[in-house]
Amino acid sequence: MLGSGILKGLAVTAKNFAGSYYDPKRMVTVEYPEKATPVPENYRSFPFLVTENAEDPMGSLRCVACQICEKECPPQCIIIEKSKDKKPDAAGKMQLYPAVFNIDTSVCMSCQICVEVCPFDSIKMDQVFEVAATDRFTDLLLTREKLAKPNSYYHKIHPTEADEVDTRLTAERQAAADKAKTAAAAKAAAAAAKPVSPTQPAPAPVAVAPKATPPAA
Repeated sequence: MLGSGILKGLAVTAKNFAGSYYDPKRMVTVEYPEKATPVPENYRSFPFLVTENAEDPMGSLRCVACQICEKECPPQCIIIEKSKDKKPDAAGKMQLYPAVFNIDTSVCMSCQICVEVCPFDSIKMDQVFEVAATDRFTDLLLTREKLAKPNSYYHKIHPTEADEVDTRLTAERQAAADKAKTAAAAKAAAAAAKPVSPTQPAPAPVAVAPKATPPAA
């Protein structure tokens, strides 16, 4: 029949139109920003820095300013300056830290290469996509204070990946602690087994002959 395809298409449109008023499966429109659809776990926007302690974010950054992410970043939007001193990292080892860590999100292409090359699991991809700003030169330049977010936040947005990272880091830190403990025990055992050199005896006292008395005249 001529025009049957058009009639079938109109029937489907009418069914979807009517169903959108009572069938939740057909209510595809989200009233954003009052409502928002949950983003998938693997969704990524821009990087952030993982900190171990939410109470002291700048003092517990995992980043040790190795600058690998800065060198590997394709658009060169990461700027890092190393510190002049060292402080204990999350594992208690003395490390450098970033005195400056900036990311220009107006240039960032969200490629995640910085995450892939980081050997300390200190930089991860965020899920924040509402980043509109009025000044691209200041509002879109994220400093280390803005980038630092606690490990609990990382677990919230990427739970599967965060659990794997924490398990691996815990095993590595435990292995390092066991190695240091074994080395200290071996050093103590070597010091105890080292022969003690005998002390030299004190010199014997020298006898002094009495002085002769001259004869009386």
